[in-house]
Amino acid sequence: QVQLVESGGGLVQPGGSLRLSCAASGSIFSSYIMGWYRQAPGKQRELVAAVTSGGSTNYANSVKGRFTISRDNAKNTVYLQMNSLKPEDTAVYYCNAHSAVISTRHYWGQGTQVTVSS
Repeated sequence: QVQLVESGGGLVQPGGSLRLSCAASGSIFSSYIMGWYRQAPGKQRELVAAVTSGGSTNYANSVKGRFTISRDNAKNTVYLQMNSLKPEDTAVYYCNAHSAVISTRHYWGQGTQVTVSS
């Protein structure tokens, strides 16, 4: 069982930056793929970025070049650095932990609101 706690969301103007954090219980980063998803009103949840235990990353085309996902295994924490934010980035952002050993096992954070507006 894994518990994920997210923080760092808030209101920011277009062009601004935010850093989201997701702290996980236990030492899961050695065996879990960590990801950030987002869900805007009226839309389905979509993958924003993911990072494997080995450090490989993957990004949605809409955020590539603007967002950076990283992980600190010693702190059991994954981050999402968001730069050059756009109003289209407004959504609830969710942290996800996906077992690399048991592919059907995954956990979700509670979500944190990111609002990009003037």
